[in-house]
Amino acid sequence: MSRTIPFHFIDVFAVEPLTGNSLAVVDGGAELALELMQNIAREFNQSETTFVLPATRADADWKLRSFTPKGVEVFGAGGHNTLGAWWWLAAAGRLDLRDGPTWFHQQIGDLVYPLAIWRSQGRLEKIIMQQEAPVAGRQLSNLGALAKALGLDAEEIAADVVPCQVVSTGAAHLLVPIRDREAVNRISPDAKQLFDLLNEVGGEGCYVFSLDPLQPGTIAYARFFNPTVGISEDPATGTAAGPLAAHLVAHGLAQPGVIKVEQGTALGRTSIIEVDVDAGSVSVSGRGIVVASGAFSI
Repeated sequence: MSRTIPFHFIDVFAVEPLTGNSLAVVDGGAELALELMQNIAREFNQSETTFVLPATRADADWKLRSFTPKGVEVFGAGGHNTLGAWWWLAAAGRLDLRDGPTWFHQQIGDLVYPLAIWRSQGRLEKIIMQQEAPVAGRQLSNLGALAKALGLDAEEIAADVVPCQVVSTGAAHLLVPIRDREAVNRISPDAKQLFDLLNEVGGEGCYVFSLDPLQPGTIAYARFFNPTVGISEDPATGTAAGPLAAHLVAHGLAQPGVIKVEQGTALGRTSIIEVDVDAGSVSVSGRGIVVASGAFSI
């Protein structure tokens, strides 16, 4: 007997419809087997598909499970997969909201993270998601191997400005400074070589950036590659923008406060990610646009 399950597409961190990072949100599915969830994510073929489920902890409002097309379950708060799911919950009237911030708690894996949904005069404005305190991991010193993996010359990596380093605010990503925007746009990674380097330093994904963005008010221009979970390129990555903002503050390249990152332009899907760094606390905020809804039968 077939069952119908509703789904929705949300453009997250988008500047207008059909920009930002597209997310598939599945409404329900707590009774689905893990393999079926993975197959559904493969069917959608988005960088991530998120299932909105009842919480299994008393201190959480909803539980979210997110999978890549390869079936890898991803964790960490403040990414487009979680922000998009909460934007859909709010837009669909599934939450009790008031003007100003309304606080909720999301269960991801075994952990619970706070977030606030901001509404003004009945209109959704943004979602603010608390990440974990930044943790600096290993630095990558073999710039020749890294440049080769990215398809660049070694001198185009600006490790003299800020180190190539793994930083985590819930997900550990390798942050790679690049001389300029033009070089960022030329990057064409070798997935196998990059995969090996990420494994060597304990990084999940690779966030390359330059400090010459074009979007007003932004401080960095970034691209994200994650061969470890089968994502060739992601147009907006909150779990990487959080570590990047903390990294820039730690090395004196940005002041504490709200830091905006431009991403996705190379894919024709410009995204703006806002990160608030304050005394070791990191939160990511942004908007979403519900662009499509439907249902499938299984």
